[in-house]
Amino acid sequence: MTAPHHDLLDRCHDPLVRDLAWLLLAPDLLDMPWLGRPTRDELGLADDTALAGWLDEREATAEALANHVGTSRHGRMGLYHESLWQFLLATAPDTRLLAHNLRIHRDKVTLGELDLLYRHHRDPTPVHLEVAIKFYLGLPEGPGAPSDQTRWIGPGGADSLAAKREHLHRHQLRLTETREAREAIRALMLPDMSGTSRAPALHRRLAIPGVLFYPWHAPLPPPREATDDHLRGTWLSWCDWRGYRDGLARDTRGAWLRKPHWLALPRPDALLPLRDLESRLAQHFSRPAPPVQIALHHPDTGWRRLFLVDDDWPRQIPLPPRPVGGALHGSDG
Repeated sequence: MTAPHHDLLDRCHDPLVRDLAWLLLAPDLLDMPWLGRPTRDELGLADDTALAGWLDEREATAEALANHVGTSRHGRMGLYHESLWQFLLATAPDTRLLAHNLRIHRDKVTLGELDLLYRHHRDPTPVHLEVAIKFYLGLPEGPGAPSDQTRWIGPGGADSLAAKREHLHRHQLRLTETREAREAIRALMLPDMSGTSRAPALHRRLAIPGVLFYPWHAPLPPPREATDDHLRGTWLSWCDWRGYRDGLARDTRGAWLRKPHWLALPRPDALLPLRDLESRLAQHFSRPAPPVQIALHHPDTGWRRLFLVDDDWPRQIPLPPRPVGGALHGSDG
């Protein structure tokens, strides 16, 4: 399965609203020892009819979302993803956004920043939510056991699922255990108590949607901690494209997905004939080229996500995370 709830997604025409809908509907990649993302019920959007109405409102006022996203729609995937979460928590019926990108300092050193602070309308306790969106390709041969998270790397070869998981677990989600973070949250929530030592109550949660791309040419099990319903795609080298293409159903159509719009797949009426897409891909891979994500669709077989990579990919493999040491320590208050 590569696209959740097609009926809800396809009622959205604006690309930004489609990405917002995808964010609500896509599952997380990992089941880590932290509470997961805010659920649709907590957001006040559990009922499909209510969600459809909410998405229709976003379509009717799409300029508000566009203004909020701003230039992040042309920049890094992570910033764009964070801006969608900010908008979602600020406009969902049952949540209130308190702060985002809250920097935590120790003297003149920045320890990090909290992605999002929000609260539920029925619970005054603030929630620290860290968010990450990742698209990883699995290596049938590489470091660790077949199910090791180090086998899953970004298309650019600069990061891995293992490294991102450890950074979130050991640093980002533990940042609120520091005295400086607690003080910053107290000042934000209770200005008149900013000088007190009482630790504020706090929930911590993690949202990590994305897609795991399995190799076409070799079997590979899911990585450790992968959720049962994570979104899946396939990756293959350009030299294998013709063999893969020849197995596709007649009249398959497709689209070239460009960052940061790797979230929601396009509407079927926006797809190109496969021969036109293949012509562009052939030109792209006529010289050393970065990986390309595409989407394919046929009415009988549904959607497929693919990453096509150069024949010598990967040119580098990220090192495994360093052993635990120097992590932030503390306890929940």
